[in-house]
Order: sequence, then structure tokens, then C-alpha cells
Amino acid sequence: FRLKTAGIVAEYNPFHTGHAYQIARTRGLLGADCAVVAVMSGNWVQRGACAAADKWTRAGWALAGGADLVLELPTVWAASAAESFATGAVALLRACGVVDVLSFGSESGDPAALAAAAACLDSEAYRAGLSRFLDEGMPFAACRQAVVAALLGSERAKVLSRPNDNLGVEYLRAASALGWSPQVLAVPRQGAGHDAPRPAEGFASASILREWIAAGRRDLADCFLPAPWPEELEPTSLSHLERALLARVRSLSQAEWALLPDSGVEEGLPARLVQAGSRALSVEEFLTLAKTKRYSHARLRRLLLWAFLGLTAADRPAAPPYLRVLGFTPRGQELLRAMKGAASLSI
Repeated sequence: FRLKTAGIVAEYNPFHTGHAYQIARTRGLLGADCAVVAVMSGNWVQRGACAAADKWTRAGWALAGGADLVLELPTVWAASAAESFATGAVALLRACGVVDVLSFGSESGDPAALAAAAACLDSEAYRAGLSRFLDEGMPFAACRQAVVAALLGSERAKVLSRPNDNLGVEYLRAASALGWSPQVLAVPRQGAGHDAPRPAEGFASASILREWIAAGRRDLADCFLPAPWPEELEPTSLSHLERALLARVRSLSQAEWALLPDSGVEEGLPARLVQAGSRALSVEEFLTLAKTKRYSHARLRRLLLWAFLGLTAADRPAAPPYLRVLGFTPRGQELLRAMKGAASLSI
């Protein structure tokens, strides 16, 4: 495939004007005829929840918004912490055999700073320093940033405190581990930040858009969506599964919790989860009872989701075994033809 081809990792939950801006900006930097491959979470997303709309609908939004080919990031990577999320997504982009640019949103827009942090996290000096901070009982994310600050300086370490920059760092680490060296585009994020509670400069965060849509305020959300939210499309939510989720956590033993990824066996988290499950009268209460300074709500929500879906750490292989197509445009069809000979995984 002779055109420049950019790979983007996303959830499009929902696809909004910020996502359309990133695709348009990528084309503005690479040329209007560049192709765009999006690796997108399926029906389950990184925050440990179901997506607001099914994967086929969201893939359609992405194609209408400028992507040419949408591939699915399977649940065992999609509903994972940043490192595993990035590992699965970047492996899929590399396996396409036609992607030569990695584009992602970034608060800093500074690829050099992100690359420095990525290299630091993979260094022996970092690994040596991390155990010292963990022994002090600090949350992992805080320990991680403290070690990088000690090695690179506090200014360089700030990228780890910003959600998009942090994911960008993990994308670069994953690419390095795979021996892949794509051109990197760190597209500066515009307007409202990740999870921002209100819009800014014509952009709104996906979280506030989901909140408005769920509350029936689609008139507010539609201003920040490329097309109005379909009237017939009811947003999905784990709130519909409250009783099933509670039944699941009440039935799990310590040994079963220990089989999940990031289960905190060494710190005794499975025992805490069993206690929380026996006492909680709601999912929110379960998360509150289980939460500590060390374990974030996001990590606990992912554990809950994996438990509900009946998945264990053993269900996540070392690398994705296939490329699953969710949708494509005519230019995406050209990409698929090229991938028949270039891809390292079956399509």
C-alpha cells in the first residue's frame, strides 16, 4: 500500500468532535490521501464497563468520521490497565503490515518527552527504584511517577500524570518491545480534557457526553457529536446488571479472585474483595468497601468486569491471535487487499 497509513487506538465511546479533529489533524500532517486504521475497543471498555453503544454502531461512526478501516481490540486487552491495553492495540497495528505512523492524542504534544519517559520506564534504574517506593505503601501510579521524577526530573515525569500522555507513553513502550519504529504523531488535545465535567473550546469529553446521553439530555450532547445521537438507540449501562454483578461477587472465593489479572494477591486484595462482596448492597458500595489508597476504582471495576464475564488472566494470550474487521470504506478495502500479503496475523 503506497499511501502513508496512520494507526489510531481508540474507544469512540462515543465518537465525538475531538476524535474527528484528531483524524483530520493526522491527515493534515501526513497528507489528505493518507489512510487511517483505527483499533477500537469492542463492547467492553477500559474503565471496566460496557460501551455506551455496540461496537458495530461505533465502528460506523468512526468510518463516517474519517477512519478507513476499523479493527476490534478484543476484550482481554480492551478492559485492561494502560500497559496491557496498549500492548494489545499496538500489536494489532503492527500486525497489519501496512501501518507506518502511530497517531494519538496528547496533552503535551511532545513526542520527545513521551519517548524519554517510555525509555525510563523500561530501564533497570526504574525497576530498582520502584520497589523502594512501593514498600512505602504509595499507590502504584504515584510510585511510578516519583521514580521517573527522580531519574528524569519532575517536569519530564509530568507526562505520566496526564491520561492521554500516559497512554502515549505506553504505546511507545509497546512499539519498542515489538521492535517496531513507526513515525509518531502526538496530536495536541484540544478543548476539554479527559473526563472534564464541562465542554471547552468547542470540545467535550466522552465521559460528560455519556452522562448527558444517559440522562436524556441528548440536546446537550448533540452539539459535540458529528451527527445527532440516534433517537432509537438506548445507551447501554452496567446499571441494568446490578443484581447479576452482585450475585457474581458474592459467589467468588479468594482463589477465584486471585485468578484475575492485577488481582493484588501479594497485597491480600482477594480477601478484601471477598469481604466487600459479602457486605455490599450495591455495586458502588462493593467498590467503595474494596477501595484502598493502593487500588483505584478503575482497577477494581476492571476486576469486577472480568469476574462477571468469567475471564481469568489465563484467557489473555501473550499477543493477539487475529485481526478482526469491524468495518471499512473503499480505501479501507484497498488496505485489506494489501494486508492479505503484508499482515502477520490472519484477518
